[in-house]
Amino acid sequence: MIDLIMKDILGTPAILVGLFALIGLLVQRKNTGDVVSGTLKTVMGFVILGAGANVLVQSLGQFSSMFNEAFAVDGVIPNNEAIVALAQESFGTETAMIMLFGMVVNIILARISPFKYIFLTGHHTMFMACLISVILSTGGFSGISLIILGSIILGGLMVLFPAMLQPFTRKVTGSDDFAIGHFGSIGYLVASFVGKRVGKGSKSTEEIKVPKSLGFLRDTSVSVSLTMIILFFVVAGAAGPAFVEGELSAGQNFLVFAFMQGLTFAAGVYIILAGVRMLLGEIVPAFKGIADKVVPNAKPALDAPAIFPFAGNAVIIGFLSSFIAGLVSMLFLPLLGLKVIVPGLVPHFFTGAAAGVFGNATGGRRGAVIGSMANGVMISFLPALLLPVLGSLGFQGTTFGDADFSVVGVVLGNIINLIDSNIAIFAVIILLLAIPFLWGLRSKTSEKNSNTNVA
Repeated sequence: MIDLIMKDILGTPAILVGLFALIGLLVQRKNTGDVVSGTLKTVMGFVILGAGANVLVQSLGQFSSMFNEAFAVDGVIPNNEAIVALAQESFGTETAMIMLFGMVVNIILARISPFKYIFLTGHHTMFMACLISVILSTGGFSGISLIILGSIILGGLMVLFPAMLQPFTRKVTGSDDFAIGHFGSIGYLVASFVGKRVGKGSKSTEEIKVPKSLGFLRDTSVSVSLTMIILFFVVAGAAGPAFVEGELSAGQNFLVFAFMQGLTFAAGVYIILAGVRMLLGEIVPAFKGIADKVVPNAKPALDAPAIFPFAGNAVIIGFLSSFIAGLVSMLFLPLLGLKVIVPGLVPHFFTGAAAGVFGNATGGRRGAVIGSMANGVMISFLPALLLPVLGSLGFQGTTFGDADFSVVGVVLGNIINLIDSNIAIFAVIILLLAIPFLWGLRSKTSEKNSNTNVA
């Protein structure tokens, strides 16, 4: 029964989001039809989003295979799903317990602190729970102390990261209806700051003037298709017909295979956007019930693709810029004595695209390009620094891909190495949990002083 609840129900992101929608609709005393419709559409939106992600992952996997063959790269490829699957063999129970009680801590902190965010990206919650369980176990923690400590850390991160990013999320969306709950937030934060510094006077990516004859490029699906078809052609040509047709395409002509994979990628993006629209259309109104009754003024913290529809051009620009930065970073990692991190298409697409949207919001086209390149550099160097902290798991050819995992892993791992006392560790965690209250007090004081000056 415990495995059913923690792993199969709470460990399934679509069901987790659907449960929040169900609770919100019930709290609002909606009629049976609205409750059933809203809950199922929320789950369906998340399933559609996941289906699109799976299509992307399949296409990007083919791209990575051709890329590795073409350029003979020997290194570590970041992939959250792969490293978590590897870790589950040894840390499955700890991960599930930290995930469950971390969500409880999230709700408690959202209720009593100034940070009113409920983190709804279930798979990232599981990934971070896994990372924390590995780091704490490597540091000598086990049993109840590991679960309590891990849950507090996870719950704190689930409100802190959306809160840090929210001023820029509002700038992207033009509203305060939802937050971003995705553990690539530090990369998006850096992209936003970089965009603000370099993008003065730069026009938005969405204002790019296209000649009438090229007006079809304004269609996101078409522009993404053409971009990815060209990329697949280049990489397939570099890998060679023999490899593509012998190893990947089951004999299909390598150019036809590249063409279809480019279209498959674009189809994945289209599916994701459709799922996001359905998800947002149901979860935001349903969430009002939780916000009003359980956590007043709470906001749902959603997956990064939730902001993709707000700047379609920035999505593809951000992905390409982040990926290029990852390629350049490969040249410098060995010079610094670090393991080579091969640019993973999945982290560079999702976090690079989101970084492009945030960079565009603060700095237009320059912000989108340079901000997402900053993200690309971060998710190349930070995973290399994380590898030694992961112990034996760090030498299995993969690691966590998004910025927050690396930052949390490196910081937490070094804290544990520096401080041996359990009491001291708990003192550090209490200090971290005090941040929301100190920040909220500071914000209220600043607002009060501002109102006084205006008066």
